[in-house]
Amino acid sequence: MRRFPLLLLTPLLTLCTAQAASFTVGLAFDLGGRSDQGFNQAAYQGAKRAIDETGGAVQTFEPRTLAEVGRGIPSMASKGAGIVVGVGFSNNAAITAAAAKNPGVRFVTVDDLPKGPNTTGLRFREQEGSFLAGYLAGKQSATGRIGFIGGVDLPVIRRFRAGFEAGVKFACAACQVRSVYVSTTSQGFSDSATARRLAAQLLAGGHDIIYAAAGASGQGVIEQIKAQPCLKAANLPAGVKFRANPYADVPRGPAEQKACAGDTRPTFFIGVDTNQNALGDFDKNPATLNHGLTSMVKRVDNAVYAVIKDVAEGRPWRSGDRSFGLSNGGISLATDQYNKALIPDDLQNSLKKLEGLIVSGTVKVPAK
Repeated sequence: MRRFPLLLLTPLLTLCTAQAASFTVGLAFDLGGRSDQGFNQAAYQGAKRAIDETGGAVQTFEPRTLAEVGRGIPSMASKGAGIVVGVGFSNNAAITAAAAKNPGVRFVTVDDLPKGPNTTGLRFREQEGSFLAGYLAGKQSATGRIGFIGGVDLPVIRRFRAGFEAGVKFACAACQVRSVYVSTTSQGFSDSATARRLAAQLLAGGHDIIYAAAGASGQGVIEQIKAQPCLKAANLPAGVKFRANPYADVPRGPAEQKACAGDTRPTFFIGVDTNQNALGDFDKNPATLNHGLTSMVKRVDNAVYAVIKDVAEGRPWRSGDRSFGLSNGGISLATDQYNKALIPDDLQNSLKKLEGLIVSGTVKVPAK
């Protein structure tokens, strides 16, 4: 990575060279930045993989405040980028404006639909994977109370919420889902402190599984689960009781055994965008109980990779909406060494069957 001198108060603009810079990709991040362990990071991984194969360079713009989101897009387009990708809906207005002024450049928005014949939107059927995540949570919750934390109340986040709530109810009609939001602005995707406070409130209400569709804010949820790895029967609110103990036989590390002695049940987060299961391995031992139940993975990396490869290799441009879901590898639930013990074989089989029913259209998943 080469970093070029910049004024101290300007956003971060870098050029990452894979081979000779004969083809340049402009990648404008949303708040949270390239290393958010989520949406932005996945987009960068996809762009880097495409450039490693085709040659060229990735130029990135990293906003430090909400007001800076999208500012790097015009300069990327005017300085020779063959394709400019804006990550997140907040970049969409800048992508549409730059596309109108640079008809020879291709423009992409991840998670929204820009305007113009030289633009395309990479959008995902988040509700499909969220339905599976909700089904898993409904089957495995020890209290029947489950939480959802959205970054902002937007159409894309409503798809997460609608699918998740429907999946919980499909598995457990008596279960309750409480949904809350971090903010009313895009700051909701980079405010881990507020997300952590909301997670603490949900846990206090007896919600033992929390699904966060909130970008980098989701790190606050993980931090709160780490601080409170179990619910204690004596601290449950009135009217809430443990209904099951599905993880009684999963071994736990010494620290957790001590902290969660007596009548307790473990707490879990469900990761989003990338596979965040490993972030729930608080004792650095995959053999003991993990607190990442699963992750609803949006293969932003695959989508960004595919559209960049098309442009770099001269394939015909497809404007408009490109949709990704369970049927074409755009959405999946993550299973690995960290959460395998949390999802019994019979439940794994049920999830596979349910996925097939969603793809075939037999099970209709709501998007709002």
